[in-house]
Amino acid sequence: MSKKKWYEIDNIGDIISPSILVYPERIEKNIQLLLEMVGGPEKLRPHIKTHKIAEIIQMQIRHGIHKFKCATIAEAELLARCKAKDILLAMQPVGINVQRYFELIRTYPHSKFSTIVDNLATLNNIAAAANDLDVIADLWVDINNGMNRTGISPEKGAVSLYQLIVQNLCTNARGLHVYDGHILDTDLNIRKKTCDKDFKSVLLLKNKIESLGMKIETIVAGGTPTFPIHLLRDNVEISPGTFVFWDEKYSINYPDLNFLQAAVIVSRIVSRPLVGHICLDLGHKSVASEMNLPRVKILGHEHFEHVSQSEEHLVLHCQKNNRIIDDELLYAVPIHICPTVSKYKEVYTVKDHKANGSWQVTARDHKLSI
Repeated sequence: MSKKKWYEIDNIGDIISPSILVYPERIEKNIQLLLEMVGGPEKLRPHIKTHKIAEIIQMQIRHGIHKFKCATIAEAELLARCKAKDILLAMQPVGINVQRYFELIRTYPHSKFSTIVDNLATLNNIAAAANDLDVIADLWVDINNGMNRTGISPEKGAVSLYQLIVQNLCTNARGLHVYDGHILDTDLNIRKKTCDKDFKSVLLLKNKIESLGMKIETIVAGGTPTFPIHLLRDNVEISPGTFVFWDEKYSINYPDLNFLQAAVIVSRIVSRPLVGHICLDLGHKSVASEMNLPRVKILGHEHFEHVSQSEEHLVLHCQKNNRIIDDELLYAVPIHICPTVSKYKEVYTVKDHKANGSWQVTARDHKLSI
């Protein structure tokens, strides 16, 4: 009798497809590995955008992690519901989200909220709302050190923006926020060289701000690829997110990080349209599709060529002796896990090769109650 693979489950007939299976024991090991690498929870502010799940937040809190980062008001509210102590909304609120942000502060006084700004107009809007509500808004200046997605240049305007936060009676400057998602080098030595080079401008900015008598409480920096580099810096909090589930892209690109894959998609063959071809019920609606094919790794069947994908279907061609498998069901690891999870209302938990429950992907939408 062959030994089961780590991802296989016995009661697969009870699971609809496509669905996501998650493995809490492997998630726990990933959290423990992160804590071992960092040396404790003090420098950690993990991002929840990958999972958006209360049970995983609670798992991290049990390990002593109390500072978190998120991207949406819904994610921030989920964290507050889980009684996270320190919540950074790392998408600067604009429009109605300014009011929603302050509603969070009013509704969940047991949590400390902060957010980011990168321009004077947003700062003025937040400060005006804080003044109307007679509260003080904790803010981080979002710095663009090379990704060119959000943030103010560290060389132009960042000092004066930080100074305005310090001087305003309705705002409090927490520090700098620096996300360097553009640094994707697979070799750790090259990644470190690039990361250190791009971070020089941030350190120069910090020194300039502090030379003017203002305080930088800390810097929140990096994501999963660069956190091993940033954790060596003083007064820097790191914000990995993908580590909880891992995925195929990170497994390939970052061999220096030994996290375990802990989320798998279950898919079934729905058709065999041509000799050597199969079609799965795994379309754009079920897995992240922003990258070129392949978008998943079919576990145990790496010889498949990924031919095409549409809304509901994924067509594969078997190149190995033109032999098609007899299995009806396949297990697949997403290339990109973060946007994949948000496509599902719930995930199935697995223990001892059995699906034994489910977790809601609570913050997959843009609104919970606020």
